[in-house]
Amino acid sequence: MSPRLVLASRSPARLATLRAAGVEPEVRVSAVDEDEVVARYGVDDPSDVALLLARAKAEDVAAALRDDDGPGPLVVGCDSVLDLDGRAYGKPGTPEVARERWLQMRGRTGVLRTGHWLVDARDAEDGGTGVSIGELSSTLVRFADLDDDEVDAYVATGEPLQVAGSFTVDGLGGAYVEGVDGDHHAVVGIGLPTLRRLVRQVGVPWHSLWAARA
Repeated sequence: MSPRLVLASRSPARLATLRAAGVEPEVRVSAVDEDEVVARYGVDDPSDVALLLARAKAEDVAAALRDDDGPGPLVVGCDSVLDLDGRAYGKPGTPEVARERWLQMRGRTGVLRTGHWLVDARDAEDGGTGVSIGELSSTLVRFADLDDDEVDAYVATGEPLQVAGSFTVDGLGGAYVEGVDGDHHAVVGIGLPTLRRLVRQVGVPWHSLWAARA
């Protein structure tokens, strides 16, 4: 039987990335308050923030599914932050913050840190290991040197307000990214090579997830 994969994220970009790779996960959104989690653990390093939030989301959803009637799942959580000068930048939330971010980012290079966390909640008879493991993906992102009108026009679309680092590479923001050095999937939100390594660590071949499509 193909493993049951649960994506602990509401991100349409992550879901689309998995579907394009032949994987059809269930989607369960965690109840994690990101700001509260970061404050509770007192982390500020971008790598630590991304991994901490990915873990919190995966473990929250895995716990919520513990009494589910279906077979135990593999639960994957992700979180992305832009590392610029060692500071973590998540979703700006408002046009004012998004504009300020882009004025700071334009013409520069940042590092998109994407935390991945996998909880193996499968039943023992299905090969479940019970482990909870993570891995960080880091990708250099080179931003175009936008003029003020371009920044204002992009912010006005609303797209950068709810995405980590205030940009996308698979949407309207794609024209404003000069290049990436690393896994471009991770910049979208979920690194496929990273996830492959994680599921292999719990004895699941990547290709076995293809058969999990609805």
